[in-house]
Amino acid sequence: MESKGGSVGKRIKECILVIAMALLMALNYEVFIFPNAFAPAGLNGIATMVQYKLGFSVGYMNLLINVPLCLIAYFVLNRDYAVKTLLFSICSSTAILLLQSDAVDISRWIYKSTENGVSTVLAPVAAGTVNGFIYGTVIRQNACTGGTDVLAAFVHKRRPEQSVVWIIFMLNTLVALSSFFVYDYRYEPVILCIIYCFLSSRISDQIIRGGKKQLKFEIITHHADEMGQEIIQTLHHSATVMPARGMYSGHPTEMLVCVINKHQIIEMQQIISHYPGSFAYVGDVDEVFGNYRAWHEIEQREREGLYQ
Repeated sequence: MESKGGSVGKRIKECILVIAMALLMALNYEVFIFPNAFAPAGLNGIATMVQYKLGFSVGYMNLLINVPLCLIAYFVLNRDYAVKTLLFSICSSTAILLLQSDAVDISRWIYKSTENGVSTVLAPVAAGTVNGFIYGTVIRQNACTGGTDVLAAFVHKRRPEQSVVWIIFMLNTLVALSSFFVYDYRYEPVILCIIYCFLSSRISDQIIRGGKKQLKFEIITHHADEMGQEIIQTLHHSATVMPARGMYSGHPTEMLVCVINKHQIIEMQQIISHYPGSFAYVGDVDEVFGNYRAWHEIEQREREGLYQ
């Protein structure tokens, strides 16, 4: 069980990371998005278009949108989620307002690449990549960047049968289509918004799930004990053996289940090839949960006769 001090320390680290991502978000907007005349995804995209047309800062718009949403989320959804999301929104909005003031000059860092001063491709590529990293990192701290994600969470709580992914997709589609009319009836802002959304979602998905992806082998074999020992000695992973029966032959057999790292797939194939008649099918595993190390230690003690 985690101690109270450890829990507080973990929470402080999570909040510091959320603040760092909020500051990076502000820089991302000021360096890549605002100077290149396209709207990012979600409600932030709407705020960006309002700033483009009316000159009303995204920093103020974010506060007007996200503070009420986070307060509602505090009572309706999850308190920890709402507090961290509010912290992100306040810090990112404050940083945007500061960067737009005369107090800070980042003009030398602003990205523009073409002759007319507008980047048509590289700006959304860079902005989408950075935002994907920010979004994935913030989600892992049980928070979000505000706006669309909070609205989608509200809808999903009231209508669980509705897919959050599709809700966000529809909102982002509306932003992309609206940008055609806002940015002087041009197709480029629509295309740039789509590029931004695609890269942001792909990168964030990798951050949220991809870092711990592994492979699960389910192996049908008559040599489970021998193969299991070779897996332990060669790959340093354990396995689980279950009884099985072939439906075609009716003969009893065994199924060996093992989760390995992706770079070990060739070694696993070689191990399976050592045992004639064995075959396997493979699937992706996003993450492994549970205190399997403690369970392994208990098994080890039992084998050694030390566990009572």
